[in-house]
Amino acid sequence: MQSFVTKNDGVFPSVCSLDCPDQCGLLVHKKDGKLVKVQGDPNHPVTQGNICNKVRNMTERLYDSNRLTTPLKRVGPKGAGTFAPITWEGAINTIVTKWKELIDKHGPESILPYSFYGNMGNLTAEGMDRRFFHRLGASQLDRAICSVAGSTGYQYTMGASIGCDPEETTETKLFLMWGINAVSTNMHQMTIAQKARKQSGAKIVVIDVHKNQTGRMADWFVPIRPGTDGALALGMMHILFAEKMTNLKFLKEYTVGYAELEEHVKQYDPETVSTITGVPVEDIYKLTRMYGSTSPSFIRIGNGLQHHDNGGMTVRTIACLPSLTGAWLNPGGGAIKSNSSFLDYNTTSLQRPDLLKNKQTRMFNMNQLGKVLLETDPPVYSLFVYSSNPALVAPESNKVRQGLERDDLFTVVHDLFLTETAQYADIVLPATSAFENLDFYTSYWHHYVHLQQPVIEPFGQSKSNMDLFRLLAEAMGFEDEALKDSDEEMIRQALDHPANPYFKHVNYNSLVKEQYMKADRTEFSLNKLNTPSGKIELYSKQMEQKGYPGLPTHTPLVNDGDFPFLFIPGPNHNFLNSTFSNNEKHRKLEKTAKVHLNQEDAKKREIEDGELVRIWNDRGECEITAAVGDNVLPGVVVSQGLWADMPGKKQLVNALAPDRLADMGGGATFFSGRVNVEKII
Repeated sequence: MQSFVTKNDGVFPSVCSLDCPDQCGLLVHKKDGKLVKVQGDPNHPVTQGNICNKVRNMTERLYDSNRLTTPLKRVGPKGAGTFAPITWEGAINTIVTKWKELIDKHGPESILPYSFYGNMGNLTAEGMDRRFFHRLGASQLDRAICSVAGSTGYQYTMGASIGCDPEETTETKLFLMWGINAVSTNMHQMTIAQKARKQSGAKIVVIDVHKNQTGRMADWFVPIRPGTDGALALGMMHILFAEKMTNLKFLKEYTVGYAELEEHVKQYDPETVSTITGVPVEDIYKLTRMYGSTSPSFIRIGNGLQHHDNGGMTVRTIACLPSLTGAWLNPGGGAIKSNSSFLDYNTTSLQRPDLLKNKQTRMFNMNQLGKVLLETDPPVYSLFVYSSNPALVAPESNKVRQGLERDDLFTVVHDLFLTETAQYADIVLPATSAFENLDFYTSYWHHYVHLQQPVIEPFGQSKSNMDLFRLLAEAMGFEDEALKDSDEEMIRQALDHPANPYFKHVNYNSLVKEQYMKADRTEFSLNKLNTPSGKIELYSKQMEQKGYPGLPTHTPLVNDGDFPFLFIPGPNHNFLNSTFSNNEKHRKLEKTAKVHLNQEDAKKREIEDGELVRIWNDRGECEITAAVGDNVLPGVVVSQGLWADMPGKKQLVNALAPDRLADMGGGATFFSGRVNVEKII
């Protein structure tokens, strides 16, 4: 295969690599060997040429003057950011020499990889890196920082990460955007909803803790107290059963446990639910009757509401609603939390867990990195960070940074920039961007798989994750053929997945020809789900066996200390987690860090809109500009965005977030922390 790198300048097909459900088709313009413009591909069946500011300004990031060009070695104190250039040979030798010493003295589990999906390419995120660390015998990482709690809960109800086809939501008549700021994090779902509203009068209802851009564009915004979304869903079920708005035929044919559920939700009467959620009784009735009488109805379940102590059960509960009305039977009806199971590939062939000889190797949850670095016995003596920036992103960030300061911790960071985490590294390695790699991508919202061929040469001396871990394997003396496979061979292995009926027509050759291909849903059946019963499980015996209630249940948030406000550090519009927060163009687009505060709470504390306020708890403190109004309920404060470290600024919002684990899957509880707020005089 001839990559686009070797071709003349021009316009080439590409795909967005960001951790975003939309996974847009792109056209990239190349001149004199450099990318000069990124635009949406108008022929892509879902994204249709529309892209966000983050991607539209991607060239600013690719050619940022601060992008790393050579390996670096620390020459000053950890955290000071003082480094000197080093050769790749010197860097690899330094890493391997140190690791061999640690393995001889403490064993391979003294080494811990830390990564996530800073680049959603499947080779980049879970390819040669997984093979290498399996072969090394390093401690394993439970990559649970994003959506695992909600995905686990959803799967108890539906059996897998499956939902309706977003392309069919042009037929939807009622959109419930529940816990998702779709304008900023799933813009094409919002585009489809607006199109349906214009063409057929569809209604858009947003249920959220913050009246963000999506809430302002809705036909009706329903504010709710954080961590109570499951209670609202149970209250809706109460009314649906009581007012006989359920589809009994659907319940009998496609579900188990509907009779038990009907009896169970009698305790969640609207008055009780209103007291829990802050949603007025009349609004609970209005919302439920709208949902029960409108078809097709569609629920877009967001990530935000599952970043709570009760996040898994919350999503499991909301996922039951479409079954009560039979919404799944209609094109454009049902729900989406994630559609990733339609695009399942052969992760076993890609990651090669068989290379890990000790099956009892210890595993650490990435949400508790600070605790891991400071409290684990025997300790972690080396941390290898790639495709992630835990010093800014991980919960209890101050604890993480304290761990990174350890003199006896040998840290390596592979990234495009000298990130907050890289400031603490002993060795920093320059990474390629997605446009410099061969990789394949699978959306977790729409049903398309994409191939990315390299478009430009590697920037400076940067190397891909795949090339880096092949180099490390060779230097460690590993002779396994799996550690020598080319990128193309790895993609072919990953796409060999006869067990997935929706994906069996996809292979490497077809992707080279087509660029992107859609999963085949023709064999999908609501009577053949991957649950123990094969049906939608409103009651789950499996959950009871694992210690959970078998029926959807609301559990209040954990007591997080004697602080008056629930704190939600949500996403903003122009960054994606920490990505872009260090780039000047994107910071100018976002303007300033803000914390939204209800006007009643602000008045009591004599805080005016635009004033600087201090937000704090036992874990840390921040100083952020107050945005006073009615965008949040009393007792709630919401910040937006992970802002890069800047001199004179205290904006490390995830320092305030707890590192407790959610009820399911070991998920994060970013949004279940409590804080206090005061005016800075």
